[in-house]
Amino acid sequence: MSELKGACIFGQSGGPTSVINASAYGVISAALENPNITRVLGAEHGIKGVLNDRLFDMGQEDPAELELLKYTPSSALGSCRYKMKDPDVDDTDYKRILEIFKKYDVRYFFYNGGNDSMDTCNKISKYMQKVGYECRVMGVPKTIDNDLFGTDHCPGFASAAKYIATSCMEVYQDARVYDTGMVCVIEIMGRHAGWLAGAAALATVYGAGPDLVYLPEVDFDMDQFLTDVDRIYKEKGNCMVAVSEGIHYADGSFVSEAKTSATDGFGHAQLGGLAAMLADAVKQKTGAKVRGIELSLLQRCGAHLASETDIEESFMSGKAAVENAAAGITDKMVGFERSYEDGRYVCKTKLLGLTDVANTEKKVPLEWINAAHNGVEKPFIDYVLPLIQGEPKLPKQDSLPRFARLKKVLAK
Repeated sequence: MSELKGACIFGQSGGPTSVINASAYGVISAALENPNITRVLGAEHGIKGVLNDRLFDMGQEDPAELELLKYTPSSALGSCRYKMKDPDVDDTDYKRILEIFKKYDVRYFFYNGGNDSMDTCNKISKYMQKVGYECRVMGVPKTIDNDLFGTDHCPGFASAAKYIATSCMEVYQDARVYDTGMVCVIEIMGRHAGWLAGAAALATVYGAGPDLVYLPEVDFDMDQFLTDVDRIYKEKGNCMVAVSEGIHYADGSFVSEAKTSATDGFGHAQLGGLAAMLADAVKQKTGAKVRGIELSLLQRCGAHLASETDIEESFMSGKAAVENAAAGITDKMVGFERSYEDGRYVCKTKLLGLTDVANTEKKVPLEWINAAHNGVEKPFIDYVLPLIQGEPKLPKQDSLPRFARLKKVLAK
């Protein structure tokens, strides 16, 4: 494919992670160095920044501040949850995006996100092809849910998994200090895929984790749950439970009492309140002291417990997106491929079609869930463990994190 010169736009979308900015730095640093990319623009609040012509000139940022993005949690440019309509039904947004692309001579578009973000990326890519505007579009993966199709794992998952496992090990110690027993129910993110809840089992393998783990890949049985908790509590005097926020009954309805609450921009239920609800049910069943703990945002922004492996791979995915686009490739998402060399875990990038990735969820294999549906098997542990390795050398100022401080100069 012929050489293509022009500006690029990079945007972040969906729920943030502790390492999404490492991917941003991978894109931005590689784009700034690429001779075919004439200008690097960052979209404020994802695709909304493009629609609203709110684009930051990343070339005006201090290089040292940009480098700090590798260790700065959340979405530095701002995120959004905005579902674009089918262009055959309503092409208003697409015409506006094309207008902005032409205004800034944008020939490269990089979008960093999960399932819904890849849907947006795919729609823009196909529209630009349809109208004959040459623009190379690449998706950069991101999601703590680890549910993107085709990739071995997703940037952000490992750090969240490490935070969850570590937090469970710490709570385990605290929950056993008194001479009276306690039941702890820990609610973990994950709407339809239980990768994060399953990661709590890492703590169990290392001697201080949940007795029971419930994933949304299998139906939840409240009576069996209460029976399991009561049995373990009577045996041990304590019981810890890790539960995915998205567990559901056999009829598909969420166990969470918040299932009818507001939805996000993609129509997904905003779940929550499950730990408190289950804690109340356990208290009524056992009479024990019960704590419901919701890790909530902490599991996705806990950069102090990030995996160095996750940070480096996230950076690698952003860099690979730019390199492949500059080499003439478009309409793809960067994915990860795992291998083992001399017994050591190795991760390499690969490319996946945006159409294949968009709106397809990857779930925990059923054979990795135990027969009782209240825990995970060894293959799950073997899958996650290499991903959480390494401690990042986090920049500090007076022993507190030193995060990136961007000027965010609007492009003209």
